[in-house]
Amino acid sequence: MLFRSMLVGVEKVRSVRLTQTVPIVGRLVSLRVGDIAARVGGPVESLMVEVGDRLEKGNVIAVLDPEIMQADLQLAQSELEEAGAELKTWAAETQVAMTELRRQERLRKSAAFSQAKFEDAQKQVAVAEARVERARANVAIKRSNLQRKQIDVEYAVVRAPYAGVVLRRYTEAGAYVDKGAPLVRLIDDRALEVEAAVPYTRVNGLPPGRKVEFVLDDGSRHKATVRAILPSENPQTRTRVVRLVPQFSETKRPLAESQSVVVAVPIGDNRRVLSVHKDAILKRPSGDLVYVVKDSVAEARNVRLGEAIGGRVEVLSGLSKDEIVVIRGNERLRPGAKVRVEKGSS
Repeated sequence: MLFRSMLVGVEKVRSVRLTQTVPIVGRLVSLRVGDIAARVGGPVESLMVEVGDRLEKGNVIAVLDPEIMQADLQLAQSELEEAGAELKTWAAETQVAMTELRRQERLRKSAAFSQAKFEDAQKQVAVAEARVERARANVAIKRSNLQRKQIDVEYAVVRAPYAGVVLRRYTEAGAYVDKGAPLVRLIDDRALEVEAAVPYTRVNGLPPGRKVEFVLDDGSRHKATVRAILPSENPQTRTRVVRLVPQFSETKRPLAESQSVVVAVPIGDNRRVLSVHKDAILKRPSGDLVYVVKDSVAEARNVRLGEAIGGRVEVLSGLSKDEIVVIRGNERLRPGAKVRVEKGSS
């Protein structure tokens, strides 16, 4: 009687790196969240955003009424022009004084020379030059004041300093706001870190640069790199805050600040272990069983298993590296059964 061979999927027993971990509950925190304030005071002409709006850096949040600021700007411009005219006047006076001083110097060897007039001419030059310097300083002051007024007019348009989502509006159009008063609260939900309070006995397993895994509340798994351990310990919980930089893969729901995460904190050194795919394991009353393929024949093998490693399980005994085990079709197998390996299996 001919027995038809069974088609099975297989995989090799492999050596993998095992890291024992303990789950620590943490949360997502935004690197940039805060109130966006008015840099100048004035009436709110328009508030351009609503709660929940997503903004890019530079988007307009609000416009303050610039009428008074523009009037101040025009006044500052006029004062600068007046100071410039005064500087020109004193510069001309200096030229006149210098001309008279040179004329007195030419008379030194003549009978018409007067020492008193010569000294008066020197004094006139010194006074005129001092007035010029004072006028130059006044021009610099007026120019600086003009620049400040120009900045005030620019600040009448309040822009988003970074990309984010509007969490709250603090004012409305028509209200008067003082300099420094908050207009909206903005959060950057794209610049997130993981924060976890780790027991002080575990922080040695999290040196900066260490990569760990964390799980979001939607069940998705992601990687993160330890950035810093804050040098402050909670005396009640004996924990220290660890900040990690996440590398998000695909998520099932939008991310949010303070969203819960579970960080897999290492509790031991990395070690290499033999591992088998979890689908190769059959639970039997006598223990865990794996089918090994040798010369196209399925051989039942009892195994002793250790820690789970993602989709694989540590093998403590019963298998050797590079042995071929069945991971698909093994539920129907019997010891000694003939098998055919699926294409692409290894």
